[in-house]
Amino acid sequence: MSEIQNAPRPAVTLPLLNDPAPQFSAPSTHGTTSLADFKGKWVVLFSHPADFTPVCTTEFVGFARETEAFSQMNTQLVGLSIDSVYSHIAWMRSIEQHFGVKVTFPVIADLSMDVAKKYGMLHPGASSTATVRCVFVIDPDQNLRAMMYYPLTTGRVVGEIKRLVQALQLNTEKGLATPEGWQPGDKCIVPPPTTMGAAKERVESNYEVTDWYFSKTDCPT
Repeated sequence: MSEIQNAPRPAVTLPLLNDPAPQFSAPSTHGTTSLADFKGKWVVLFSHPADFTPVCTTEFVGFARETEAFSQMNTQLVGLSIDSVYSHIAWMRSIEQHFGVKVTFPVIADLSMDVAKKYGMLHPGASSTATVRCVFVIDPDQNLRAMMYYPLTTGRVVGEIKRLVQALQLNTEKGLATPEGWQPGDKCIVPPPTTMGAAKERVESNYEVTDWYFSKTDCPT
């Protein structure tokens, strides 16, 4: 192997689930954008490798088409890459011109890579000059509730990100969990009891009980 291959890679610091989300203030297509601006809302912060690239374009078209749906869920979309504001503006205008959708959420220009480093968006094994495809879901108290990482070559499913936010909101508001493949309107999982007495009560409850530790109930609307 060459000396370059053997050279140690810089450490990547990743944020931790349920910890306070790293705060930031950075230039964007909407002026200066800070995480603190969105306190009281859910936030989906997502990064893309570069402007004017085909996979990223499909993702932005998808997010743009679902912006109103996210807004109705009290959720703010925020995009990010290390391109300039001018590049972002030109790309947003190109998307509107060629795909017929308008990007109305802010897109951060992280030329300093400050936000990218705080959120662990730079993975040297994938690229040392572009953010990988990351998604961070931040709750109204500005705690990090979920994160996903995708390779540069694979586009994300916007519907899955929306479903994830809906599941997190349900858990926050009602204390219920969601099973594999859950969709809004499906039955939810009731957290299992933690004492012998509670286990006995659960078996005798009106929930849909398979066993004391596995119970479902209708999800509240």
